[in-house]
Amino acid sequence: EKTAENFRLIYDVKGRFTIHRITPEEAKYKLCKVKKGMTGPKGIPFLVTHDARTIRYPDPKVQVNDSVQVDISTGKITDYIKFDTGNLCMVTGGRNLGRVGLVTNRERHPGSFDIVHVK
Repeated sequence: EKTAENFRLIYDVKGRFTIHRITPEEAKYKLCKVKKGMTGPKGIPFLVTHDARTIRYPDPKVQVNDSVQVDISTGKITDYIKFDTGNLCMVTGGRNLGRVGLVTNRERHPGSFDIVHVK
C-alpha cells in the first residue's frame, strides 16, 4: 500500500516463488481452479475453488479443473477458462513445478490421477 504497486506471487521455472508486478486493473481479479461442483440444499448449484471459496450459482458450463476469474471485491465469476488441449497452463505440483506450456494431451485414469502432457 505504501508503494502503490501490485504484485502476484507465482512460480518461476525452477519451482520457487517469485513476485510478478501487475497493473492495478489486474489486481482486481484472481484466477481460481475449480476443485468441486455440486448442488447444495434446495437444489442450489455451487462450486468450490482451490482456495476454499464457495461460489453459488456458477455458469453451468464451468466444470471441475476449469479456471475461473473471480472479482476480488464482489466474489463473483467474471470469466472462465476451460481445461482443454491447446490451452496455456502452468504446472503447480510435482517435479515440473513452475513449467509453462501448452496442454497437448490428457490421459484419463478413472479412480486415480489424470496425466496431462505439456509441451
